Amino acid sequence: MRGDQHEMSFIDHLEALRWHIIRAAIAVVAFATAAFFSKELLFHDLILGPSRPDFWTYRMSCKFAAWLGAPDLCINKIGFVIQNREMSGQLTMHISTSFIVGLVLGFPYLFWELWRFIKPGLYPHERQNSQGAVFFVSVLFAVGLLFGYYIAAPMSIQFLAGYVVDPTIENQIDMQSYLSTLTTMSVACAFVFELPMIVFFLAKAGLITPEIMQVYRKHAIVVVLVIAAIITPPEVTSQIIVTIPIVLLYELSIHIARIVTRNRTASLNAQLAENQGVA
Repeated sequence: MRGDQHEMSFIDHLEALRWHIIRAAIAVVAFATAAFFSKELLFHDLILGPSRPDFWTYRMSCKFAAWLGAPDLCINKIGFVIQNREMSGQLTMHISTSFIVGLVLGFPYLFWELWRFIKPGLYPHERQNSQGAVFFVSVLFAVGLLFGYYIAAPMSIQFLAGYVVDPTIENQIDMQSYLSTLTTMSVACAFVFELPMIVFFLAKAGLITPEIMQVYRKHAIVVVLVIAAIITPPEVTSQIIVTIPIVLLYELSIHIARIVTRNRTASLNAQLAENQGVA
């Protein structure tokens, strides 16, 4: 591999990758085991939190509604009941949820192991340019996860599970459906918030430029609005709350791409001037 004192064979690469995978799997299992034995914290406080009216997001919505003088924005009641309809349903959910939590908590370590495998194959200047990648990827993942858990998921759950076409119909939500909505929204936001880092690496590789992102800015905003309309209730305030962070991330990504492109151009010009001087 580049930067090493000796070339590694294909078998050596596979062996190194195997140990990276094993260590990452051990970390995920360790986090999943800890989550499994923290049942009350995991389910009562975290998983079922958005199903209760005392959840942080709903309390903040009432304070925000009082500040605006718009009581309709206050979420102070839950219009659904979560049920289990299978004999082994709760046990299955306990195991699957623990595994999902293990993956989420272990994500920074997973990425670190992946980075350790990739890093030796980079040139010295590529390593220099990619310093802090694990830190920033982990921070953005955590911020996106919190945004999904506290903003996007509760809004979706409250609207979808509380929506009725007739008052005589009671919403009795299957727990697997509830869990799927919560985890999908939270994890999806976590990966959406990785947009600045994705743009950073694409710009480093010369695959994207700030000019391209500016040209397609309007298209991107339309896509963001559509996504926000799908995952939030059909109410303007909620859609704006979800849309603003994603649009800001896109604008931040344009700025990142501009800096990377400028530095990349300067580096290429300096290298060209050096080569011409030698010639």
